[in-house]
Amino acid sequence: MANKKSNPPKMMVPNWNLFIGLVKFTLCAIIMAFGYLLLEDDINEWINRKPLPIGDINKRSSTSDEDDWNKTVNGIHLRSGLHADPNLQVIIGACTSCHSSKLITQNKATREGWKQMIRWMQKTQNLGDLGKSEPVILDYLAKYYAPKEEGRRQNIDVEAIEWYVLDLEE
Repeated sequence: MANKKSNPPKMMVPNWNLFIGLVKFTLCAIIMAFGYLLLEDDINEWINRKPLPIGDINKRSSTSDEDDWNKTVNGIHLRSGLHADPNLQVIIGACTSCHSSKLITQNKATREGWKQMIRWMQKTQNLGDLGKSEPVILDYLAKYYAPKEEGRRQNIDVEAIEWYVLDLEE
């Protein structure tokens, strides 16, 4: 006769995986409920918003002064920080597609200096030929971002200074 091994009866052991899953689910539900309570007004505002008509899809939804995309104050175009000018869009299109307008506003150069910067960008930064726009761009940059000779004080005339040797042994 063959020995039959009998398996002992299985005892009911708590299924810890099921318990942990239930705890995780409960915590997620509690967090989501608190999140909803915190964001309820924003969620309802978003759900109840009015859709824009098809023709107005590219218009900004707010018309307040703070949100005016092309607002100019004291001759400065607020979005770009550049001087407002009839050729401003040419400058924005040619220059700010590669770098920030702050790079323009922080530099000062003569027309020739700006031309040299453009040549450097063409040679080393893959800037393409500007074509008919180049004279317009150079005129704009030379007009608004040229070096200024004014400042807090006059420049020092080094040749006019009477120099002396400081004797420290006295």
